[in-house]
Amino acid sequence: MASKPTINIAVIGAGLIGPRHASAIQKTPGARLVCLIDPSASAATVAESFSVPLYSSLDNALSSDITIDAAVVSTPNHTHVSLTIELLRANLAVLVEKPLSTSLVSAQPLVDYMISNPSHPPILVGHHRRFNPYMTSTKALLTSMALGRVIAVSGTWCTSKPASYFLPPTQWRASSSSGGVVRINLIHDIDCLQYLLGPVIRVSAEKMKSVRGHEAEGGAAVLLRFESGVVGTFVVCDGVASARNFESGTGENPLIPQGGREFLRIFGTQSSVGVGGDGGLEKFIEQDGQEWGWGCDVAESKLEFDKSVVPFEEQMKHFVKVVRREEKPLCSVRDGLRAVAVCEAVIEAMETNTSVDVVDAEYRFAIP
Repeated sequence: MASKPTINIAVIGAGLIGPRHASAIQKTPGARLVCLIDPSASAATVAESFSVPLYSSLDNALSSDITIDAAVVSTPNHTHVSLTIELLRANLAVLVEKPLSTSLVSAQPLVDYMISNPSHPPILVGHHRRFNPYMTSTKALLTSMALGRVIAVSGTWCTSKPASYFLPPTQWRASSSSGGVVRINLIHDIDCLQYLLGPVIRVSAEKMKSVRGHEAEGGAAVLLRFESGVVGTFVVCDGVASARNFESGTGENPLIPQGGREFLRIFGTQSSVGVGGDGGLEKFIEQDGQEWGWGCDVAESKLEFDKSVVPFEEQMKHFVKVVRREEKPLCSVRDGLRAVAVCEAVIEAMETNTSVDVVDAEYRFAIP
């Protein structure tokens, strides 16, 4: 059997996330990291650490003598759409970090390009948490109907980012047009919730008091209604002392200590499950002649999964198969825009103090 061709991948952006993608590429069979692309002076050290050349622009990389088959876009949020279009025009497959766009309106040029060029190279949106073993195990549990009919969900993403997180060159994180905890952090959890429970169709939200005085919001309490009828609450804040967040609860991010705390609980008619840290499956156990209900003892059990799984590496393995057209993107442009649509509705609900119906990105844009 002939060996499959190696996929040559460039990483655009050498900031916080780019090096994690670069590391994943170098650990993925069938993938080769060929260069980094970033105009900043500090990027030279990052490129040197991976023993690959550095280019100051995509044009410079494309005009060089290296072969590039695909690229990872890990740049500031507001550049994702334009860079993705540029890469597609160069006939390169794309893994674009979340959020796919800062708004539904700003995503329109990408959707227009996709519609006009239906044979464009594949696009994978980088909601890597879909590959986390906590998520895959929970998804399997829900598919097995072990919870019965799902009724409600409650979650948190609460921690405190250091002040340096908002300093140049990443001051855009404090901007209301491209940053804020909703677009940067909540969007991850929204994608996970929609991956597990289906589309969110309506939201309400209360904006929190500002902790830092930034232009962008620092937190909110959100009420969610899903198309399936499930309802949920979610509290998100980046200015409080808490380990109840995805990173702390799963140990996924090597920069954040694992706090061992549950950050999400899904409630069903037969049992409930907590995701992260000390969470697990809970269900009532009836004794002889006992009526099923709150008087029963509660049996608890942990979910089983492989903690050695690294989501960024699993995502990169999948991306290689997507580039080869062996698999369809687990997180498509349509999926990415659904998460953007919900976050856009949350921001509108915060500002207007009303319930907001989520724009259905699939119908609005006729995404192929």
